[in-house]
Amino acid sequence: MALRQVYDPEIPVNVYDLGLIYELKVDADHNVYIQMTLTAPNCPMADYVVDMVKAAVEDVPGVVSAKVDLVFEPVWDKSRMSEEALIELGLD
Repeated sequence: MALRQVYDPEIPVNVYDLGLIYELKVDADHNVYIQMTLTAPNCPMADYVVDMVKAAVEDVPGVVSAKVDLVFEPVWDKSRMSEEALIELGLD
């Protein structure tokens, strides 16, 4: 999955396993809509992370375009993380 190739620059875990992806939809014309968050609303790398998510999805064969909306509701917490991410960070 392309989103597993995008890492939070401050945490050595990809955005998908961190639980930052809240919604992913693909329409009939192969346009992708992603709703995501960050671990902290004041992240100085927010634009970079959003741009990397958009680029990774648009590199998937067949995808026409990607739109990424950055949201902060609901607030992210570690309960959204995958088991692999929890183990990687020693939080299991």
